[in-house]
Amino acid sequence: MKLLFKQRFFSWFDSYDIYDEAGNTVYTVKGELAWGHLLRIYDANGREVGAVKEKIFTWFPKFEMYLGDNYVGSINKEFSFFRPKFNIDYNGWLVDGDWFEWDYSIVNSYGGGVATVSKQLWNWTDTYVIDVYNPEDALCALMLVLAIDAEKCSRDN
Repeated sequence: MKLLFKQRFFSWFDSYDIYDEAGNTVYTVKGELAWGHLLRIYDANGREVGAVKEKIFTWFPKFEMYLGDNYVGSINKEFSFFRPKFNIDYNGWLVDGDWFEWDYSIVNSYGGGVATVSKQLWNWTDTYVIDVYNPEDALCALMLVLAIDAEKCSRDN
């Protein structure tokens, strides 16, 4: 299952539209005013299905992931020199990114692929392609991409 993750142009807060391969909106992400990033994820029918919340007052950026109101895990940025490094507390998943921070692989604890993420260049806004191997993992893979993108945007500002 491929998802196209595209940031909305001219938005005061982080806002994204997530499309499937046919161009149908699968998810909409709306940022809210909060201490740190707060991203709420809605399905195509407008129901909230998840959220990514940045924890503040931590040494390194940390984001918590929620399915509905239920906490399911977190992603923490770790200290590294050349390549981004993240610690994921969700289903034993691991993320490995390139040093440009544009392409990522998400694998499970057995080394099996969960998703690959590639940034598309030459767009006005942040645009990623998320290739999820099991459609059931799409929402959580999306939450990881949102957290990584939010951390990068905070650092770049």
